[in-house]
Amino acid sequence: MRDLYDIANRFAIEGKALDIKSLGAGFINDSYILTTDSRRYILQRKNHHIFPNIGAMMNNIARVTAHLKLKVAAEGGDPEREVLTVIPTKEGELYYHDGENFWAVSLFIEGSVTHDKADTPRLAYMGGYGIGRFQAMLADFDEPLAEVIKGFHNIRWRFEQWDKALSEDRAQRKASVAEEIEWIESRRRAMLDFWSMVERGELPMRVTHNDTKLSNILFDENDEVLCVIDLDTVMSSTSLNDFGDAIRSYTNMGAEDDKELSRVAMNIDTFRHYAEGYLAKRGSTMTQSEREWLAFSGIYITFEQVLRFLMDYIDGDTYYKTAYPEHNLVRARAQYRLLQSMEEQYPEMQQIIKRIVDGIRG
Repeated sequence: MRDLYDIANRFAIEGKALDIKSLGAGFINDSYILTTDSRRYILQRKNHHIFPNIGAMMNNIARVTAHLKLKVAAEGGDPEREVLTVIPTKEGELYYHDGENFWAVSLFIEGSVTHDKADTPRLAYMGGYGIGRFQAMLADFDEPLAEVIKGFHNIRWRFEQWDKALSEDRAQRKASVAEEIEWIESRRRAMLDFWSMVERGELPMRVTHNDTKLSNILFDENDEVLCVIDLDTVMSSTSLNDFGDAIRSYTNMGAEDDKELSRVAMNIDTFRHYAEGYLAKRGSTMTQSEREWLAFSGIYITFEQVLRFLMDYIDGDTYYKTAYPEHNLVRARAQYRLLQSMEEQYPEMQQIIKRIVDGIRG
């Protein structure tokens, strides 16, 4: 790998790179805080194995952030603090390729903080508010975005992968998980029917973030939302994916790979707080069909994750990193328990959404 200082100075940063320090252990990208004599930046090595077309990914980010900056400026806000700012190379490119790795730079937003878990009602509400605001400002962005990860949240594509995994049974594990396979097959029709509404346009295509965990939102020192970050997965899909992904992440009272299934359940109060924040900003820009199927999106995304963990176990653990041989199976079982909890509480979830929407309408 080339010298980080040489790479940093390829970008149109203010001043000269003086210090570069690692910024935690990212799951996908390697991130660094880059300090110059003028300000700080984020330097990232982009994972071109996960994102095979870095140019398309960075173009998506540039177009979406340009749209957001116009919206923030029109509202009298600060575009440099409320939107991610991509710094081009000195040649005007959105990324730099050193012959082996791909690099990108963005402004570091000073005074910002992140949270890993929505452990208070306010954080759950503000997480929903942040994603709702992000989607609301992009509701009139009607240009298609590149598909940077094939079939992401497309359950028809996932079922094609699933059928292939069952047919090949590469790790010879299929016979040992017959009950778990039935979990998937018994819900196949319902999940494909939901996705068919996206394919027919009944659920419109929107700009989606596709990784709406709480840590991808920056807050100020008063825990007010600044902006949404980590835009590598921004694509076009149904906006319900983002809501459902957040509900899967925020509301689980256990761990994603919890062996003690009695700890795993959806916290309905966290669901309500997140939905209130989300709909406060997003509700007025949604269609009737989007509001009607919003609660189901949590079930849809959680089901997809059960399928993906179980599929990877059957495949021989080729996608997700595992800590022990049964890890993906443990994950699948824990996510299935979360799915069951959502299904049990689905009527209440629907009523919560209806009450919030009715309250917004006045």
